Amino acid sequence: MHPAKGATARQVVLGDAADTARNPAALDFWAVVLKYQHMTKRAERAPADDLSRRERQVMDILHRQGESTVAEIMQTMPDPPTYSAVRSILRILGEKKLISHKEDGPRYVYFPARPTEKAREDVLEHVVTTYFAGSTEQAMTALLRLSDTNLSEADIERLRDTIRRARRSEK
Repeated sequence: MHPAKGATARQVVLGDAADTARNPAALDFWAVVLKYQHMTKRAERAPADDLSRRERQVMDILHRQGESTVAEIMQTMPDPPTYSAVRSILRILGEKKLISHKEDGPRYVYFPARPTEKAREDVLEHVVTTYFAGSTEQAMTALLRLSDTNLSEADIERLRDTIRRARRSEK
C-alpha cells in the first residue's frame, strides 16, 4: 500500500486511523501482530530477550564502555544495588553466555561475549521486524522523524553511500 499524496511522516510510519476505517484488513493484521508478537517459544529466543531490568542495565553499560569492573559498573548504574548483587547479576549473565571476564590482578574485568556491533544489528533487526513489519523504509522514516534535526549535505551523502553499498551487497 502506497502512502496517500501529502501524507505526513507519522501517517506513513504509524498509519492513520482513517486507513483502518477504510481497510478493516489493516486493523486485523495489526491486531494479530500485536496479539502474537510475544508468543515465540522460549527456546527460540536468544538469552538477551529474557533479561531483567538490572541485567539489561549491566549489558548496556558493558556495551557502552567495552569492559568494566564491578566497582565501575556500580558507579554507572542508576540507584546501584549492593556489590554482592552486582556480582550475582554478572554471574547470571555469564551463565547465559552473554558476558565473559578476564583477570586483572586481584579483580575481574567483565565484557560482552558478543561484539557490540553484532548486538546492535540483532537489536535493530528485532525492532524492524517487530514494530515495522520488516519494512526498512518505515524504520528509516521513523528514525529520520525522531532525529528532529536537519541533515547536512554530508550526512545525506553518507546515507546515500551506505544505501549504495547495501544494494551492491544484496546482488
